[in-house]
Amino acid sequence: MRMYLVDSFTDRAFAGNPAGVVLLNSPADETWMQSVAAELKHSETAFVVTTAEGAKPLRWFTPVAEVALCGHATLATAHVLGGDQVFRTKSGDLRCTAADGWVRMDFPADPSEPVDVAPGDALPGVTVEHVAKGRFDLLVVAESAAQVRELVPDLAAIRAMDVRGLTVTAPGDRDGIDFVSRFFAPAKGVDEDPVTGSAHCTLAPYWAQRLGRKKLVGEQASPRGGIVRVALDGDRVTLAGQAVTVFSGDLHA
Repeated sequence: MRMYLVDSFTDRAFAGNPAGVVLLNSPADETWMQSVAAELKHSETAFVVTTAEGAKPLRWFTPVAEVALCGHATLATAHVLGGDQVFRTKSGDLRCTAADGWVRMDFPADPSEPVDVAPGDALPGVTVEHVAKGRFDLLVVAESAAQVRELVPDLAAIRAMDVRGLTVTAPGDRDGIDFVSRFFAPAKGVDEDPVTGSAHCTLAPYWAQRLGRKKLVGEQASPRGGIVRVALDGDRVTLAGQAVTVFSGDLHA
């Protein structure tokens, strides 16, 4: 089996979010896929059945669990395969196009609803302006981008929350960036995800409504960093990013 390491949402190696991509000739055993993901230790590893007619089955695993939606590993998979692709996933069919150095992904939007939840000690130094919840994650809006960039979260407190992960976001603080964010999912084995496509399915509706524009650019301000272009269209959101293949090889186990 061919395996790739791809840095997603970046135009240079060793930045953005690394994802493993494993090309399968037929559906694989779930326990085996989880073992491969644990061995690779990336925030997500994608497994795609390339021989399928029509939509190609695609699944994503963190080092400790399967997830229902993953943006950066989908981008990595589309980057490896090239052209127009349709992936059959637990979140429905996802359409992707790789062209002109960018991968565009058609994902379901995940609007958030305000919730009466206080992050408490999970986000020290953050002045919280708004808290909401989407299908998967808690969304916390901070007062400033500086608070997001400088945040050192209490991962144990986040791990105890009944959510996949927590996104903290604020208005952009430099030209060309509409909003910044960071994403933490310690309960899923990912203390901080470098760039999280699926989180932007919730960020896009929030910032589109707040800023009055449907096309936006987000910066995920993790140490590796990455850029995600978003375009809201009803109940769908287009996520666009670049990617770089770092290495490829054969998986023998």
